[in-house]
Amino acid sequence: MNIKPSAVIRKNYNQISQMCKETGEPVYLTRNGEGDLVVMDIEAFVRRESMLRLRENLVATEEDRLNGKQGNSIDDVASMMKNAIKEVMNGKSR
Repeated sequence: MNIKPSAVIRKNYNQISQMCKETGEPVYLTRNGEGDLVVMDIEAFVRRESMLRLRENLVATEEDRLNGKQGNSIDDVASMMKNAIKEVMNGKSR
């Protein structure tokens, strides 16, 4: 975990940017000794957001399953995918 005082971002932006890119980890900035901001590389942020969305979807799906909601069978999904591919290949859009 990288923790820096907030003044460092003003003085050493390039250094903080490089650190974020090299480590792939966020840098926590403090103000008066208290947590203030988090700075991170955009690629790491996009990966983190994608992972969070995926986890949210998995949790929602598992909750549905536990509550008895019926999903689609593998054959149903395969059929839907084939139909979608046919529509794309024929120039149709949904």
